[in-house]
Amino acid sequence: MLTALAGCNIDALVFTAEMYGVQLDQLAVVLGVPVEQARGVAVRWRNLGLAESARLGPGPPWVWATRPGLAACGLGYTAGPPGLSRLAHIRAVTAVRLALQATTAYRRARASWRGERRIRAAGSRVRVGMRDHLPDGELHWPAGAALSWAGECWAIQAELSRETVARTTEIMRELLARTGDYGCPGAQAAEPGRPPRHARALYLCSPAALLAVAQARDGLGASGARIEIRNLPASAALPLMCSRPGRHWPAVSSPRR
Repeated sequence: MLTALAGCNIDALVFTAEMYGVQLDQLAVVLGVPVEQARGVAVRWRNLGLAESARLGPGPPWVWATRPGLAACGLGYTAGPPGLSRLAHIRAVTAVRLALQATTAYRRARASWRGERRIRAAGSRVRVGMRDHLPDGELHWPAGAALSWAGECWAIQAELSRETVARTTEIMRELLARTGDYGCPGAQAAEPGRPPRHARALYLCSPAALLAVAQARDGLGASGARIEIRNLPASAALPLMCSRPGRHWPAVSSPRR
């Protein structure tokens, strides 16, 4: 298996696993190759038993890691396709991650992304049944980076649909007040006198969610200065399948023999 894994884009497989799964066009961005070449990579993963694929919703097929694929990545997540009810959100968060990782500051600083799946897995090993709100991701900036925000950890939220202002405000307060890592003892989650875990929270919003998020931030008063709001990347929306006959995306699969 180790020989077979050589040259199979293990970093991209780790990315796919950490995001629960990715659509083929986003996998192409991760790999930095055209979609057809990404399709070939997905087929190779499938032939090796590292991934599966299927059309789960609108647009290109989804690709996700199997149990052997997760093991090859050193990840202990539960294998399976991304949940149908979460497809739009997973795509949006993936688009946000890709956009952030493409920035000059991210690349030069060698920043790192810690996604919700990794946060949840780490927390579950410490405190079963925790009810903390988990961000969609954390952006970690190395302390030695030549940036004014070096050493900071940012909470990342991708908002597609409108939540109530009250619920959004509650989540913002929790993110800004948090002092301990996820899965820490409850007394350390928001411990007075300790520096906040998240120096700021970055909200990336669809037009439908923007007003409620802005109103919630404004209601926080001075602490709202630690909330930054941006538009979701255009690629965050689920692509629609082409309706022209004969032009649908084929599933990512190996030729039948």
